Amino acid sequence: MGAIISVDTDRVIRIEGVNKLKGYTHRALFDRNEAASWASAALATEGDIFVGGAKQEEMLTFLNIFRKVGGAFDIADDGIRFYHPGGELKPVVVETDVHPGFMTDWQQPLVVALTKAHGVSIVHETVYEQRFGFVEALVQMGANIQLHSECLGASPCRFGQRNFVHSAVISGPTPLHGADIEIPDLRGGFSHLIAALTATGTSRVSNVGIISRGYENFITKLQLLGADFSLEA
Repeated sequence: MGAIISVDTDRVIRIEGVNKLKGYTHRALFDRNEAASWASAALATEGDIFVGGAKQEEMLTFLNIFRKVGGAFDIADDGIRFYHPGGELKPVVVETDVHPGFMTDWQQPLVVALTKAHGVSIVHETVYEQRFGFVEALVQMGANIQLHSECLGASPCRFGQRNFVHSAVISGPTPLHGADIEIPDLRGGFSHLIAALTATGTSRVSNVGIISRGYENFITKLQLLGADFSLEA
């Protein structure tokens, strides 16, 4: 379109002004955060989901972790099929990072699946502070998750000396049971929906509207996937 933009090694984007921009035809990229969320849902519920438009290149780091946990996927030209192939899920150690690392928005849905893994998993959040607020509801539902302010990953991060809770230890497998949950935020809210779908009994989840900010028509998609739920006024 005529812009002058450079991305330097110090992660700074530099933009030089130009007199005008010209038109351009572009196809919007798929939402890799939504794709990873549905993939984690398939893993946690022992399901099978095809995510149209998902691409291997943009999700390579997630796909590696997904496979290590025990998930399977088939890559097609028009999307990726994510599914639970059977057998036990395995624990993993995950550290979030900026692209091309494991994105911070991928960890919340994955944590639900890790409650089904046999062993101890560790998630070390290095991008944003206070990203484990959603864990309280999972513990209420029966998950065995301990939170720590120490760096439990392979290397110290910028939160290590600032007393932020930024590491989670997930011990599994733990069966989840229904609970009353109020959704606190976008990614945590979708994680709570996954947990409710895997739990025995009935869960009542309020403030679900916040999820629509990042998941288009998610209610319709849940219905198409066969989720057992009803909407209350």
